Amino acid sequence: MATYECSVCGMSVNATCGKCGAPLVNDMLTKADGGKVQVSQCPNGHGKIKSPMCCGQDMVCEAA
Repeated sequence: MATYECSVCGMSVNATCGKCGAPLVNDMLTKADGGKVQVSQCPNGHGKIKSPMCCGQDMVCEAA
């Protein structure tokens, strides 16, 4: 399961898919301009979300 952590306050978050209950996994999405965005996605294909935010910035997931 992907664990996202705030580098400012240390808050951490785990997430599961609302449709099937599977733990979301960390992944990187490559945008058309070549930039990368960290996301969590359902391993069963139910979708993905951008990394959560805390303290005004994206939380980071160290697991790949």
